[in-house]
Amino acid sequence: MANVNKVILIGNVTRDPEVRHTPKGTAVCDLGLAVNRVSSSDGGDRREETTFVDVTMWGRQAELAGQYLAKGRPVYIEGRLQMDTWQDKNTGQNRSKLKVVGENMQFIGSRGDSAGGGGGYSGGGGGGGYSSGGSGGGGNYGGGGGRSSGGNYGDSGGSSSMDDDGDIPF
Repeated sequence: MANVNKVILIGNVTRDPEVRHTPKGTAVCDLGLAVNRVSSSDGGDRREETTFVDVTMWGRQAELAGQYLAKGRPVYIEGRLQMDTWQDKNTGQNRSKLKVVGENMQFIGSRGDSAGGGGGYSGGGGGGGYSSGGSGGGGNYGGGGGRSSGGNYGDSGGSSSMDDDGDIPF
């Protein structure tokens, strides 16, 4: 039987991302995400349920998350579930926590507000932004929607989508 471990989340960042580096220099970013679910009860009452999720990003995605995400900012994240287990130093008990390892990320909204749409970092065939080249994206920069022409700057219209100083345009 086939197994699938895929998570898709859209939510708001709950705290400023924390970026650190491994001894080999790989960036790691931990961030919290609040995901809301709205439902109605049998009586027609509207209920809102919030789930808080810890997300870990690696590599260039981690650097971008640390640079452009902040508390309250909406973001789209695709990833996989991972179980972390450790032994509590105080009690000696075994502990575990389920978290999301982010593989693709797309920024939503602009720097100044927390709504709207925008480019982002995606690892494959998805709407504009940065592509890690992971799952078919080919490493393009711009709004090419995951073209497989690795390493190209510019969107599908040929104009540059990056500022002269290398910032991501929002």
